[in-house]
Amino acid sequence: MNSCPGPKCYAPETSCAMGNMELAKCPRWKGVVPEESPPDTEVQHVSLPWTGNALGLADLNFVTGRAKPLIIGIAGQESAGKTTLLAAWYLLLGRTRLTDDAWHFGGSFSLEGWEAVATAMRWSPGQAPGFPPHTSSRGARAPGLLHLAFRHCERQLRDFLFADAPGEWFKRWAIDEHAEDAEGARWVSQHADVLLLVADRQALAGPKMGSARSAFQLLATRVGAQRRGRPVALVWTKADVEVAPEMKDRIRQAVMSIMPDAAEFSVSVLADDTSAVGIGFQELFQWILARRRSAIELPSAAASGADPLFVYGRR
Repeated sequence: MNSCPGPKCYAPETSCAMGNMELAKCPRWKGVVPEESPPDTEVQHVSLPWTGNALGLADLNFVTGRAKPLIIGIAGQESAGKTTLLAAWYLLLGRTRLTDDAWHFGGSFSLEGWEAVATAMRWSPGQAPGFPPHTSSRGARAPGLLHLAFRHCERQLRDFLFADAPGEWFKRWAIDEHAEDAEGARWVSQHADVLLLVADRQALAGPKMGSARSAFQLLATRVGAQRRGRPVALVWTKADVEVAPEMKDRIRQAVMSIMPDAAEFSVSVLADDTSAVGIGFQELFQWILARRRSAIELPSAAASGADPLFVYGRR
């Protein structure tokens, strides 16, 4: 079946953007009406206006209609563990092991997207869990966005969007801010409210540790230059891998020298003696939940007279 040619309309995969209950009645619809739903019969079902997959820019109105969501940008090199971090959060959320009692899951517009990310890490009959596949760049101009909503006790819902972006974008962006194939990384840098800078301990301890360190230092410098006062966290992934103390000091120095207030976390999917659900995932997520967007301060207005109607009029 063909898709609708209208702008920002993805019928029949989603409902009609014009609000038509039957596609045959939409003047923009050029597809073929399904045989099981002829135009002269009563509509038996209505498609949702979203697919459940990772959100694109055209889907953001479903989230932003309530309030501006907090966008979490995760910057790191290829295979650094960015997608694994997202998958681990989702699996822990399903076991109610991600947040404390003050925060409650409030829904998601992208459960299919979360499932696609986390499938590889689930136990299956006869198959041990693995790691999520590499996130493809797909030539996209913006990352896929995974949505979660949480309610803090009796307070209003808060929406969070997590950018699932490939490492190739950030590698190119770190070298050349204006590179044509780094537009997705620029989108993350421009729109993210919280930035996670991922340091891959396995790469920093491997045979190419020198190039891994240089690539991270370039990325940290770029993030620092584009930060604009936003919260930043240095996230050590694969924390079970030993890294030389000198290398750890170099990486910390690359971050703290330009972002001295950056938080620091270590995560690993391998459990230790103190935890049965990996290392550091809950602590990092709790830190994200506690972040707030910077408040906008408006200049105070000076009264220009006693008349209430014109008290703040221009002098």
